[in-house]
Amino acid sequence: MKIAYIGTYPPRECGIGTFTHNLYYSMIDDSKQKSKKNKGFIVAMNDAEEEYSYPQEVEFSIRQEDQRDYLAASKYINHSGADVCILQHEFGIFGGQSGVYILPLLHGLKIPLIVTLHTIVYTPSYTQKAIMQEICKMADKVVVMNQKAINFLIDIYDVSKEKIAFIEHGVPDYQFNQKQTKKEFKLEDKKIILTFGFLSRNKGIEVAIKALPKLVKKHPNIIYLVLGKTHPNVLRYSGEEYTIHLRQLIKSLKLEDHVIIPNKFVNEKDLFKYLYASDIYITPYNSEAQITSGTLSYAIGVGSGVISTPYWHATELLANGRGRLFDFNDSDQLADILIELLDKPDVLKKLRKKAYAYGKELTWPKIGVKYNTLLFNVLKNKNKVVKEQYLPFDILTLPPFSLIHIKRLTDDTGIIQHAKYGIPNLKDGYCLDDNARALLMALMAFKQKKSHQAMELCPIYLSYIHYMQNEDGTFRNFLSFSRGFLDEVGSEDSFGRTIWALGYLLGNAPNDSYYQTGRSIFFKAVPVFEKLKSIRSIANTMIGISYYLQSNPSDDSMTEILRKLANTLIEHYEIHSSENWKWFESLLAYDNAMLPLALLHATEILNDDKVRSIALITMNFLISITFANGYLSIIGNEKWYNREGEKSTFAQQPLDALAMILMFHQAFYVTNDKEYLNKLFTSFMWFLGENDLRMGLYDFETNGCCDGLESYGINRNQGAESTLAYLISHLTVLQAYEEFYRKNIIKS
Repeated sequence: MKIAYIGTYPPRECGIGTFTHNLYYSMIDDSKQKSKKNKGFIVAMNDAEEEYSYPQEVEFSIRQEDQRDYLAASKYINHSGADVCILQHEFGIFGGQSGVYILPLLHGLKIPLIVTLHTIVYTPSYTQKAIMQEICKMADKVVVMNQKAINFLIDIYDVSKEKIAFIEHGVPDYQFNQKQTKKEFKLEDKKIILTFGFLSRNKGIEVAIKALPKLVKKHPNIIYLVLGKTHPNVLRYSGEEYTIHLRQLIKSLKLEDHVIIPNKFVNEKDLFKYLYASDIYITPYNSEAQITSGTLSYAIGVGSGVISTPYWHATELLANGRGRLFDFNDSDQLADILIELLDKPDVLKKLRKKAYAYGKELTWPKIGVKYNTLLFNVLKNKNKVVKEQYLPFDILTLPPFSLIHIKRLTDDTGIIQHAKYGIPNLKDGYCLDDNARALLMALMAFKQKKSHQAMELCPIYLSYIHYMQNEDGTFRNFLSFSRGFLDEVGSEDSFGRTIWALGYLLGNAPNDSYYQTGRSIFFKAVPVFEKLKSIRSIANTMIGISYYLQSNPSDDSMTEILRKLANTLIEHYEIHSSENWKWFESLLAYDNAMLPLALLHATEILNDDKVRSIALITMNFLISITFANGYLSIIGNEKWYNREGEKSTFAQQPLDALAMILMFHQAFYVTNDKEYLNKLFTSFMWFLGENDLRMGLYDFETNGCCDGLESYGINRNQGAESTLAYLISHLTVLQAYEEFYRKNIIKS
């Protein structure tokens, strides 16, 4: 039997990774298998932008936020000769909203699927519930490690009892002597209380620390060892804030000689030495909502004297005298139990004996046998039925997302607006339009791909916008390379694009500092909104307002401004439209799709039938002009397209392709019509050669985008505007793919 495993894996420091590693070796080395030895390989999940040096059993890795990798992994597994796949599931290790990126991978598998659930949310969000139900529907068997989890799956997620298998969390089969390990750690004259695992605020370590002063008075030889390090996700976003808080608490309680927090990740063998050396083990978690705890299983497995708060796994694992429970956040009760057990060694010994007897049945060799038996029965009784799914496009055809050229164009002032081929053209300096687009792109990249490179670029672009704002709320546009202002007030177009980016920031801020800065700039500009004359500036401003209102729906005054601006666009439509010309002007010029796009965004906020109707009418008119040949043929900037004239073919700009992609994305979001996704992807392929010249504009060598289609061929210069248009388009395609899965596949 050949088994494909999907999960995190060492050397990534992750509890699920350790579980996957132990499960793999327990099943591969299962000597009770009558047939020849199992084979297997790992598909490892990478977090953020980290890279790991994996052992040879890892044959494929998936970058958490890269949707392409999931589909490639599915194809790899299908062609690997694997008989069955085992997925380790926890929402946080997969990309997309609530880990939705894992679904396309699972849908593509052509072999039976076993899923081990490490987290089952008792009060799930709509998306969490839908994803869990879809995973369980695709799985041949769902493994849980807690009896309560069975009831949760049945009652909350409507999973049939027959599909659920109960196999407890495995424990490595290490054996050490307590006296020898205490001596090795030079703690032979101490009573050791142990907690281990990643540190974060939900672990309740401070509750245990507050219990110690009372205990130390009776047992001054106590050492509380908190063995672990700050959780990587906590470290990424909050640094060592929690660990520093714990150290300050220790100092304030004068416990420096009694609490040790090494803040390091120890290997499994050393961990078990500490477990055997300890006298009592504590899990003081703050909430009952923990269905599985590997650390608790380990402690029971070695026969520790365990004290825990009554979270779900603990109430079950410590039943029948295998441990003691204390109430959440009750340091006094914990102190009393600790004193009792240390004062009465016979009581502690009895508790440890019961834990050890139960733990002997949890060793990984025995757990591996149970998994192998489960897989054998699945393969014996059922063949995988592949359900064909409609997918709007194949994201594996997209080039890898890259910020290389954007970083090349960006310095500490902002993004350089022009390039000579792929080299920044410093002579032309900077402009507001491009820095606003760059901020938008960077925010999208962080939201969509958790790109920390993008996050580092955000303050540069936001700072440029702030620097260019005038006291009356307007903005300058151009800045020389020597940082000299080149105008007093920029164009209305640059104003509108800036409000679009700022509105997106207010609806999707990655932290409060960026939000507060963006809010200050945005509201300083508000008095300008109703003075705008350019309909494209109005459209861009409407989009920014719509993003702001998504997270601030009770702002009635801003909603009213949006309504007035939408009515201005409608008035332009009513003046210029006719039976054969359904448009806002007497010509189609540049950034055309931004106009119906703005009304589509306003539709989402205003719920106005007239706004929606005109948005769809004008969008379909634009489609009839630009999709006549089955691919996107943008209106060229040479002469544009007058009502009575001919459509200009050349000087096609990437910004127009971007506007079409954004329009189709919002149209799909509003209508859920899959045809708009087809057109969205067709529009994106304009960048890759499906255009009038059949030449690609994306440069795989520089990772930049050429500036346009000209009558002589491609304009090879790769400035900020074109490259940002490409990258925002790329991110929009990925976002649309995810939304399609959430809105259609999950519900089907």
